[in-house]
Amino acid sequence: MFKKALSAFILPFLFLLSSPNSGSANPIAEKQKIPDNLNEVSGILQKMIVENGIVTMKLDLDRLNGISVAPQKQEQLRFDIAADSFFSVLVFNDLLRGPEQGSMALIPVEAAVSAAGSSVSQTTRLPLQLGASFKQLTIEKLSSSEQFDLAVRDAKTGFTFFNIQGQQYDYDAAAQLLTVSGGKLAMSRDFANALGRPSETGAVVGEISVGVAMQPVEIKELANGELKGVTMPPLHDAAGALAPTATHGPDVIVGDLPNLEQQGSAGTQVGLAVATTSCNNGDQPLDWLQLPNTDHPVIPQNLYRMAGGTDNTERFEQIGQSWLKHAFFALEDDACNFGCNTSGCSTGSHLCPGCSDPYSAGLNGDQGQIGSRAWVNPFTGNFPSTANEHGGHNHNGVSHRILVEIDDLNTTLNPGASYFVEAQYVTPHEYTWCQTHPAECNMYNNASYRKYIVSGTTNFAFTPDGATARMQPAIRAWTGATINRIEPDPGNDGIGFIGYKVTNPSPGIWHYEYALFNENLDRAMQSFSVPLGAGVNVSNVEFHAPPQHPGWANDGTLNSQGFSSAPWTPTQTANSLTWNCETFAQDQNANAIRWGTQYNFRFDADQPPQATSGTIDFFKTGSPVAIAIQAPAGGATPTPTVSPTPIVTPSPTPTATVRPTPTPRTIPVPRSRPTPRPRP
Repeated sequence: MFKKALSAFILPFLFLLSSPNSGSANPIAEKQKIPDNLNEVSGILQKMIVENGIVTMKLDLDRLNGISVAPQKQEQLRFDIAADSFFSVLVFNDLLRGPEQGSMALIPVEAAVSAAGSSVSQTTRLPLQLGASFKQLTIEKLSSSEQFDLAVRDAKTGFTFFNIQGQQYDYDAAAQLLTVSGGKLAMSRDFANALGRPSETGAVVGEISVGVAMQPVEIKELANGELKGVTMPPLHDAAGALAPTATHGPDVIVGDLPNLEQQGSAGTQVGLAVATTSCNNGDQPLDWLQLPNTDHPVIPQNLYRMAGGTDNTERFEQIGQSWLKHAFFALEDDACNFGCNTSGCSTGSHLCPGCSDPYSAGLNGDQGQIGSRAWVNPFTGNFPSTANEHGGHNHNGVSHRILVEIDDLNTTLNPGASYFVEAQYVTPHEYTWCQTHPAECNMYNNASYRKYIVSGTTNFAFTPDGATARMQPAIRAWTGATINRIEPDPGNDGIGFIGYKVTNPSPGIWHYEYALFNENLDRAMQSFSVPLGAGVNVSNVEFHAPPQHPGWANDGTLNSQGFSSAPWTPTQTANSLTWNCETFAQDQNANAIRWGTQYNFRFDADQPPQATSGTIDFFKTGSPVAIAIQAPAGGATPTPTVSPTPIVTPSPTPTATVRPTPTPRTIPVPRSRPTPRPRP
């Protein structure tokens, strides 16, 4: 029906731009002729979501595979668009104001069509990386601060294959049809590096066109800027049950990070907390059984700073981390506009399909309801019923909250820096569902981030800057960096990410910056090694980690001593530079990269970068893994290297330890719905 309707319409170009630079990579960032300020206008404002659609990509597979031939042959790939409420557009008085940040999932049509018209397998000639992600691609609408407006990514890993440039948006109000035409597929930095051809970053390797049938999910009537009424029409394919975007199984995500607050201070540090709105993006109720029951989500919070270099994007560091909030009693709201469905769902003790649950910053910073991360296995989501015990210690203004050094926020000391807050929901229910439904694992999209503007020098205020970036860890906000996923033991442990960026701050000097983020790896990371080419001279070797919380009685660490804050030791040899902390056998409280934390490693060198492999070794168990990075090539005459810390013999390989067997969860006894606590 949609394809027939689409071919029947010649859609007028309504997305007019007032700037002469209408061919810019990010046309949405340009000023539109439609009024930007709706505070003094009258009319109908509609929020439209995807009903269905089609996507066509024409790719030069010879060029993608590194084959230089003429003439170039494009092969056509076809996709259906899955109904996806994460991608929405705003329409005011039938004029398109533009898409909101979100994504459209792509479902491959079985065969592609070659330039000669013959049918071919869609993945036969695709590069290995693209072929592996072919069934999980997404078109993502990026934030207005990005260089490009749209990108083609792997929905599960976030890896960017193509940036889309030069596209035009057309909208037919009568048919509620949106088209995107004229888009050029430019090879991303990440994809070019993965192919071993970094010089081809930005090369145009194809074209893309999109046709989408939209449907209204929210209609607002405005009169002189005043809201007169709101209606929420039923979705065409909801069939009285679920929003069309629902994934199979329970799927808790961070839908929004509404506000960030300073809630105390002590000495040189402040304690922060961020409000979180969780949403169930799945089609199954999510267990939300409060303590002492151990089947509910826990919520850690993190803070990051991007700064350094000529454009303040050289490095991306974590500067704060909290303990974690234990969820209790789910309110069944619809903040994510998924279509909250409480039918057949035990409300309160479960987050129902499509529903949302808000926690204010005050609630997430309530020190009596924040338990230590040390109790939690981040992959299984398991923790004991005593994981929120606060007996035997007293709190000050920063205890258990996002712990940040004042100097890391002081705007005088950090001019031009950008700040990002991140929250994550970890739940045992997703793990148990994944074990019984291995094709329906929703365990790796539980972190989201949002940019905030900081003001102040000793006491701080925070203002949101842009929308929450859903289902992506904050390391994805690092401008210009290459970000790759790490999964050392699929199905048995979680994931992490390696980010790296190489700059050339002065002639003959290259700065190498690496960030290792552990999202939900229980094994943690113990060492990181970078290969060095022959004759490379290294200087300014540094390490950075966020401050650790001090030891508290009943905090889950060995002897309640807390985790060490000792900097990792750098060790340089003729062909490598390695940082490491102590092994698990040496100190169970060593400063390993545990879940929900990111550490940075950096140095300067007198040689340019080349594609190579670094090495990560783990803390509790598991063999080392190789990771794709860039490191200095060889060729110079070596001179003595000065290191900022003593060079020592590398620590021995950690002894493998068996992960403790999770404590079996008791089956909850049916009980009446509790009365919800008042919330600030």
